[in-house]
Amino acid sequence: MNILAIDTSTIVASVAIINEDKLLGEMMINHQKKHSEKLMTAIDHLLSDSGLDLSNIDVFGVVEGPGSFTGLRIGMATAKGFAQGLNKPLIGVSTLASLANNVPTSSGYICPILDAQRNQVYTGIYYFDASKLKNKLTDTALEIEDLIEEISKLDGNIYCLGDGLPRFYEQIEKSCSNTIKVPNHVNMNRASSAAELVLHKALTGDFMDYKQLEPVYLRPSYAEEKKC
Repeated sequence: MNILAIDTSTIVASVAIINEDKLLGEMMINHQKKHSEKLMTAIDHLLSDSGLDLSNIDVFGVVEGPGSFTGLRIGMATAKGFAQGLNKPLIGVSTLASLANNVPTSSGYICPILDAQRNQVYTGIYYFDASKLKNKLTDTALEIEDLIEEISKLDGNIYCLGDGLPRFYEQIEKSCSNTIKVPNHVNMNRASSAAELVLHKALTGDFMDYKQLEPVYLRPSYAEEKKC
């Protein structure tokens, strides 16, 4: 089963192809948000380098959010277009779960943190149980002070990662001494981590109708809030 996964939820544009046996390839660009210009080129290169074309993909996966509103729409539209055009299954996975999956089988908790602006973060709290990723705190948008309060309740190591760390980690670390900042090479969204979650869902038949899958924003945009 060949799976192509797309992640454009943050500044990182990433695509990956995996099957049950291995990661066939991954491309990541961690520079600027011109996903509309980069994504199709990255997919074309990855397919070519993997010796595949779109017809060889059995399942398409996409990171559904939270994250950049524009980035999510680009990734979602691309994945939906492939699924519809080729009549193939589509599976969406959480941005935050995908981030947490960057540090598999870690002992303790994993806290992905995305900068949601206005002193808020998109976050959740995850852990591994028998190699399966589970969540203790469901994906949500929180004030940073509220996240710190949630983290302070936890025992053991808490691995923090995501694009919110440059802005918020010092504040978190001062209040929670049991936090650990992950290394840079896993401190970003990777389509390969998302693809693993997609694979797990595909093997259990957890598919979605492409018409029903929509981006998960967790909160309205600032412009939408001003209209209310």
